[in-house]
Amino acid sequence: MTIISTRLTVDDLEGLPEGDGNRYELIEGELHVTTQPHMEHQIIADAILIQLFLWNRQTQQGGLTISAPGIIFAADEAMAPDVVWFSKERLAAHRNPDGKFYGPPDLAVEVLSKGTKNEKRDRQLKPARYAYWGVREYWLIDRFARQVTVYRPAEAAYVVAATLNSGDTLDSPMLPEFSCAVSELFVDISVPSES
Repeated sequence: MTIISTRLTVDDLEGLPEGDGNRYELIEGELHVTTQPHMEHQIIADAILIQLFLWNRQTQQGGLTISAPGIIFAADEAMAPDVVWFSKERLAAHRNPDGKFYGPPDLAVEVLSKGTKNEKRDRQLKPARYAYWGVREYWLIDRFARQVTVYRPAEAAYVVAATLNSGDTLDSPMLPEFSCAVSELFVDISVPSES
C-alpha cells in the first residue's frame, strides 16, 4: 500500500493565485482557504489595530502592530492573524529582510467569522498552534456576541484568562498601560450582524 502525503509546505503555496479574494493559511501542513472577510469583521480588526498602534506609539514600546501579516512558524505552518503585536525584541528576532515574519508575535488577534469551519479554526486550531509556537497571548473577538476572549499560556496550552463583554475593559499584563473599552471595538457596528 502506498501512502501519499498531502502535508503541504510554504513553498507549495508559491504557485497559488494572488489577489483572487482568498486567504491561504497552513496549519500543520493542511491548507485552509477562506474568502476575504465581511466588512464588519474588518471594521473590528481595524478598531483593535488602531488601539494597539496608538498605545505602542504613545508608550514608546518600540514594537510593531500590523494587520494580517503572513507569519511563517515552520515549513508547514504559516498563518495570517487579523492583527498582531510584536515586542521590540521579537520584532528584531523574527522580521526578515524578505518582508515576512519567521516566528511568533507576542499577541495574535482573530475576529471570528461566520461558519462552522471558521469557528473551529479560530476557537480550536489556531489557539492550539499559537500556544505551541509561543505566542504569549491570543485574543478572539466574537463580533456576533460582542465579546473578547483572552487566552494566556498555562504550560503547553492556553487557558481562558477572561471573557469580556461590552461593559468591560480589555487590558493585559503583557501590555503596560494598554486599556480599551470592549464597546469601542463595536462602536461602528450599528446592530448585531447575522452574516
